[in-house]
Amino acid sequence: MCGKPDSASNQPWLGGRDLDFLLHVADQLGLRSLLIGLMIFVPLERLFALREQQKILRKGVFTDLIYAIFNGTAVDILAGMLLAPVIGALAVLMPPSLPSAVSSQATWLQVLEIIVLTDLGVYAAHRAFHAIPVLWRFHSIHHSVEEMDWLAAFHSHPVDQMLTKAVALLPVFFLGFSGASIGIYFVIYAAHAMFIHANVKINFGPLKWLIASPQFHHWHHAGERAAYDKNFAGQLAIIDLIFGTFRVPGATTPAKYGVDDPIPANYFGQIGYPFLPRKGHDLGKAVVGTVKPASEA
Repeated sequence: MCGKPDSASNQPWLGGRDLDFLLHVADQLGLRSLLIGLMIFVPLERLFALREQQKILRKGVFTDLIYAIFNGTAVDILAGMLLAPVIGALAVLMPPSLPSAVSSQATWLQVLEIIVLTDLGVYAAHRAFHAIPVLWRFHSIHHSVEEMDWLAAFHSHPVDQMLTKAVALLPVFFLGFSGASIGIYFVIYAAHAMFIHANVKINFGPLKWLIASPQFHHWHHAGERAAYDKNFAGQLAIIDLIFGTFRVPGATTPAKYGVDDPIPANYFGQIGYPFLPRKGHDLGKAVVGTVKPASEA
């Protein structure tokens, strides 16, 4: 959403056409992502299935469809509303030449820079959502998926999505990246998010240390103690490698997914779950990925 500075106001962000363009991209990605998933990821999951016995209409699929249809654009707009006043307040600190220099770079270079910046933000926000019990209540909704496929990428509480996007995208908007480069990033991010959740078994070879793979992210969702506190990055596995949270054990995959939290199965129950009063035994939380059973809390 950050094009070149407006010549009159000298602000480093959000020209009118940039804003319209990015809202259009966000609006289109919601339903188009579903269409992309149906045309690309469903056949891919049949050809390279990790769990061949898993059905297309697997457990929770209709709840995930509701998330995909109703959450996307609304969350993008709310995150934008959250970011706008912060960016406006910080704009006075920005040297006018910096946004101009950033947006004048080649588009492909801007996209690479955005991927690095946003994934550092995703990593930081993701760790916080796992480590802080109040935030985990929202993020546990995403981890409640028990059968993984491309559609699970959409299964996130709006508060989780909104805060993560705000943290990840703030430096991108603030620094003045062009609307076109941010739009391309959104497309790459959406496709990659579906891919790493997909029910596929594809060997990344040495690239597994650099790029987040389905195996990498499936281990993040694993309901196994050895996998807790691992693989927080969304796109760049090397970030976890640098911070010591990388775990991809050989060619193995998790035996199970999900959490021990008493999370409702339906959409509206999950939206309301984080706001419900907590019971005594529900306070014990593992550092990452699941809540401790009562016997261990």
